[in-house]
Amino acid sequence: MHTVQAQPYPFTFRRDATAVLVIDMQRDFIEPGGFGETLGNDVSRLQAIVPVVARLLELARGMGLPVIHTREAHRPDLSDCPPAKRERGDPSLRIGDVGPMGRLLVEGEPGNDFVPALKPEEGELVISKPGKGAFYATGLDDYLRSTGISHLLIAGVTTEVCVQTSMREANDRGYDCLLLEDCTESYFPEFKRATLDMLTAQGGIVGWTATLQQLSAALTAETET
Repeated sequence: MHTVQAQPYPFTFRRDATAVLVIDMQRDFIEPGGFGETLGNDVSRLQAIVPVVARLLELARGMGLPVIHTREAHRPDLSDCPPAKRERGDPSLRIGDVGPMGRLLVEGEPGNDFVPALKPEEGELVISKPGKGAFYATGLDDYLRSTGISHLLIAGVTTEVCVQTSMREANDRGYDCLLLEDCTESYFPEFKRATLDMLTAQGGIVGWTATLQQLSAALTAETET
């Protein structure tokens, strides 16, 4: 077993029952001209974690941990995008509209791809999800159960929306989840802080949090006990 010095108390996991889940590190949220910027957000905050998530991927791959990538994506005809989702708010462009990187949040468009530094490697599972959560209308739960995964190490954006939703979905399905604090980010720093507090409140009501350094120390310890 490996033990991470996490919050609110140590997180223990078996390597052969653990996967890394990287949520929505796609150009539409992280690069200028994407959906995130059309909502009026400063995408540089999200860009700042790309090198840290890259180190997480390097660590996971070196340790032989399965890596799963999600991206929020809709069919070209938007048949899986409820009108209430597309019409909400007052963005400069809406889901499906044409932006600098193609149609926003539409599968197959350049902006819907992952940022170059975090491209999936051959054999890594890619989940296209129509909602905020990684489990809604996807085959993720079936995949995890079929491969014996019970613990998830989570990274991605944004902390309070797709990351938190996915972590809560996983918790309801019985998975133990550790969110890597420096591998997640929000357009709003106060939202990230509040989310970390909510997830770990009441003895870890949703899960655990730790830094990448703390995870690395646990994974690279000389002896697995």
